[in-house]
Amino acid sequence: MTPRTVLFLCTANSCRSQMAEAIVNARYSDLEWRAFSAGTQPTGFVHPLALRVLAESGLAHEGRSKHADEFRNQTFDLVVTLCDDANESCPLWLGQGRKVHLGFRDPAQATGTEQEVLNVFRAVRDEIKEKIPALLNSI
Repeated sequence: MTPRTVLFLCTANSCRSQMAEAIVNARYSDLEWRAFSAGTQPTGFVHPLALRVLAESGLAHEGRSKHADEFRNQTFDLVVTLCDDANESCPLWLGQGRKVHLGFRDPAQATGTEQEVLNVFRAVRDEIKEKIPALLNSI
Protein backbone atom coordinates (compact mmCIF):
# COMPACT_ATOMS: atom_id res chain seq x y z
CA MET A 1 0.00 0.00 0.00
CA THR A 2 1.31 3.44 -0.93
CA PRO A 3 1.55 5.71 2.10
CA ARG A 4 -0.59 8.82 2.18
CA THR A 5 1.32 12.08 2.15
CA VAL A 6 1.07 15.08 4.44
CA LEU A 7 2.71 18.48 4.04
CA PHE A 8 3.24 20.56 7.17
CA LEU A 9 3.40 24.29 6.45
CA CYS A 10 4.45 27.18 8.61
CA THR A 11 6.17 30.44 7.94
CA ALA A 12 9.86 29.78 8.67
CA ASN A 13 10.04 25.97 8.35
CA SER A 14 12.58 25.90 11.14
CA CYS A 15 10.70 24.52 14.18
CA ARG A 16 7.07 23.37 14.21
CA SER A 17 6.81 21.95 10.71
CA GLN A 18 10.24 20.34 11.02
CA MET A 19 9.26 18.67 14.29
CA ALA A 20 5.96 17.47 12.80
CA GLU A 21 7.75 16.04 9.76
CA ALA A 22 10.34 14.24 11.89
CA ILE A 23 7.82 12.85 14.37
CA VAL A 24 5.45 11.48 11.73
CA ASN A 25 8.20 9.94 9.61
CA ALA A 26 9.97 8.33 12.57
CA ARG A 27 7.19 7.31 14.89
CA TYR A 28 3.97 6.97 12.97
CA SER A 29 4.78 4.92 9.92
CA ASP A 30 2.17 2.49 11.23
CA LEU A 31 -0.36 5.19 10.31
CA GLU A 32 0.83 4.77 6.71
CA TRP A 33 1.79 8.43 6.31
CA ARG A 34 4.86 10.08 4.76
CA ALA A 35 5.49 13.63 5.94
CA PHE A 36 7.12 16.66 4.33
CA SER A 37 7.49 20.24 5.55
CA ALA A 38 7.94 23.69 4.06
CA GLY A 39 7.55 27.39 4.79
CA THR A 40 6.42 30.52 3.02
CA GLN A 41 9.47 32.43 4.29
CA PRO A 42 11.96 29.72 5.19
CA THR A 43 14.87 30.64 7.41
CA GLY A 44 17.28 28.40 5.54
CA PHE A 45 18.07 26.35 8.65
CA VAL A 46 16.44 24.02 11.13
CA HIS A 47 16.46 25.61 14.58
CA PRO A 48 19.10 23.95 16.80
CA LEU A 49 16.70 23.71 19.74
CA ALA A 50 14.13 21.93 17.56
CA LEU A 51 16.82 19.39 16.70
CA ARG A 52 17.80 19.14 20.37
CA VAL A 53 14.29 18.40 21.63
CA LEU A 54 13.75 15.90 18.82
CA ALA A 55 16.99 14.16 19.85
CA GLU A 56 15.72 14.05 23.44
CA SER A 57 12.83 11.97 22.07
CA GLY A 58 15.22 9.67 20.23
CA LEU A 59 14.72 11.29 16.83
CA ALA A 60 17.63 12.24 14.59
CA HIS A 61 16.21 14.67 12.03
CA GLU A 62 18.13 15.40 8.85
CA GLY A 63 15.65 17.95 7.48
CA ARG A 64 16.36 21.24 5.80
CA SER A 65 14.37 24.45 5.67
CA LYS A 66 12.43 24.46 2.37
CA HIS A 67 10.20 26.92 0.54
CA ALA A 68 6.59 25.88 -0.11
CA ASP A 69 7.15 26.49 -3.82
CA GLU A 70 9.25 23.30 -3.95
CA PHE A 71 6.04 21.34 -3.43
CA ARG A 72 3.62 23.47 -5.45
CA ASN A 73 3.17 20.88 -8.21
CA GLN A 74 2.85 17.88 -5.89
CA THR A 75 -0.42 16.44 -4.72
CA PHE A 76 -0.76 15.71 -1.00
CA ASP A 77 -3.49 13.82 0.77
CA LEU A 78 -3.36 16.40 3.53
CA VAL A 79 -1.84 19.86 3.96
CA VAL A 80 -1.63 21.11 7.56
CA THR A 81 -0.82 24.70 8.48
CA LEU A 82 0.78 24.97 11.90
CA CYS A 83 1.20 28.70 12.52
CA ASP A 84 -1.27 30.25 14.93
CA ASP A 85 0.37 33.45 16.16
CA ALA A 86 -1.69 36.54 15.26
CA ASN A 87 1.52 38.42 14.47
CA GLU A 88 2.59 35.76 11.99
CA SER A 89 1.01 35.20 8.61
CA CYS A 90 -0.17 31.65 8.06
CA PRO A 91 0.76 30.44 4.64
CA LEU A 92 -1.78 30.06 1.91
CA TRP A 93 -1.45 26.77 0.10
CA LEU A 94 -2.44 26.93 -3.55
CA GLY A 95 -1.50 23.36 -4.38
CA GLN A 96 -3.67 20.28 -4.17
CA GLY A 97 -4.65 18.44 -1.03
CA ARG A 98 -7.18 18.67 1.77
CA LYS A 99 -6.25 21.63 3.98
CA VAL A 100 -6.47 21.67 7.77
CA HIS A 101 -5.23 24.24 10.28
CA LEU A 102 -3.80 22.97 13.57
CA GLY A 103 -2.09 25.85 15.32
CA PHE A 104 0.89 25.65 17.62
CA ARG A 105 2.77 28.54 19.20
CA ASP A 106 6.10 29.40 17.62
CA PRO A 107 8.87 28.24 19.95
CA ALA A 108 11.39 30.35 18.04
CA GLN A 109 9.62 33.41 19.49
CA ALA A 110 10.05 32.21 23.09
CA THR A 111 11.93 34.47 25.46
CA GLY A 112 13.50 33.95 28.87
CA THR A 113 16.37 31.94 30.18
CA GLU A 114 17.87 29.17 28.09
CA GLN A 115 15.97 26.65 30.21
CA GLU A 116 12.67 28.52 29.80
CA VAL A 117 13.08 28.69 26.03
CA LEU A 118 14.04 25.02 25.89
CA ASN A 119 10.92 24.17 27.90
CA VAL A 120 8.78 25.96 25.30
CA PHE A 121 10.38 23.89 22.53
CA ARG A 122 9.69 20.73 24.56
CA ALA A 123 6.08 21.72 25.17
CA VAL A 124 5.48 22.38 21.46
CA ARG A 125 7.16 19.08 20.56
CA ASP A 126 4.90 17.26 23.02
CA GLU A 127 1.78 19.01 21.68
CA ILE A 128 2.76 17.98 18.15
CA LYS A 129 3.37 14.38 19.31
CA GLU A 130 -0.16 14.35 20.74
CA LYS A 131 -2.23 16.29 18.22
CA ILE A 132 -0.73 15.31 14.85
CA PRO A 133 -1.26 11.53 15.23
CA ALA A 134 -4.82 12.20 16.41
CA LEU A 135 -5.42 14.29 13.29
CA LEU A 136 -3.91 11.66 10.99
CA ASN A 137 -5.98 8.92 12.64
CA SER A 138 -9.13 10.92 11.98
CA ILE A 139 -8.47 11.21 8.23
